[in-house]
Amino acid sequence: MDINLFDFILPEHLIAQYPSEKRENARLLVINKENETIVDEHFYDITKYFNRGDVLVINDTKVIPVRLYGTKIPTGAKVETIILKQIDDNLYEVIIRNAKVIHLGTKIDFGEGKLIGECTAKLRDGVHHLRFSYQGKFLEVLDEVGSIPLPPYIKDEKEKYSRYQTVYAKKPGSAAAPTAGFHFTEAILEELKRQGVKVAKITLNIGLATFRPLKVAHTKDHIMHEETYEISQETADLLNDALKTNARIISVGTTSTRALEANYLKYGEIKATNEATDLFITPGFKFNVVSRLITNFHLPKSTLIMLVSAFSNRELILKAYMHAISNNYRFFSFGDVMYIYGKD
Repeated sequence: MDINLFDFILPEHLIAQYPSEKRENARLLVINKENETIVDEHFYDITKYFNRGDVLVINDTKVIPVRLYGTKIPTGAKVETIILKQIDDNLYEVIIRNAKVIHLGTKIDFGEGKLIGECTAKLRDGVHHLRFSYQGKFLEVLDEVGSIPLPPYIKDEKEKYSRYQTVYAKKPGSAAAPTAGFHFTEAILEELKRQGVKVAKITLNIGLATFRPLKVAHTKDHIMHEETYEISQETADLLNDALKTNARIISVGTTSTRALEANYLKYGEIKATNEATDLFITPGFKFNVVSRLITNFHLPKSTLIMLVSAFSNRELILKAYMHAISNNYRFFSFGDVMYIYGKD
């Protein structure tokens, strides 16, 4: 498909620079994809769209300070790096902004000798492999020398870091947050459980490439970056039981949705695993697991708006986006949220 089919014009003032004062006060656009109705709500209304026996799938990944500023050894040239994922012991896939100055064997000092990276491979689009050397525990060193890579459309201010996590973030590993989960509070989760909703946790370590607009003209030419995910046996059993009984499975976020659908496509059921997926979901895709979706408003021509269009339909999603724009909804990571459902 032509990626321009997923384009729209967004006034800059609707790009949220700050989260809502209270997570649950974010606005909620409810879309019934069967009768194509659109309803304006707030996220604190979300509980009325759940029934006993529903399964809510959340991503408990935690964003870690993977943005590193360093200097090339011995020239002192400045280097900005973002860690994407771990490959092996002390070997990581990273994006380097000024990649031309980095070659095989180049060493970079991040934090006055506290963390040294050596380039072991150069890939496409600024992606490299760095082998790190350091003293102590890697995450503790990152906490000392790194910073959280807020999206480029958000002014980088440290006071926002604490809100760039979900309330249920637990397992460190993401370069970016699962933003659809920002709106949940402990109180809302407890109310859902009281209503008889089951909560299933998966861990998907999100890479920055997920949020980037495509650089190709047609979807068939796009190559997805892999993201690692983990599904426990407990979660697999819960989801398989839900599938067998036709219980509704509500996914929080497009990335969680990709992991669930990729797992089912590979195994024909949900299987406990720790692996990676590069599944690219576009209109025409058949969803086997997820029946309802909670998701933020996404960038034009991004893989995420394509997935949402596949879950509903492109025309309805663009119509919903135009409604959101004309009604001053807030967009992207710190913005408002959508709830998409159809037949039960």
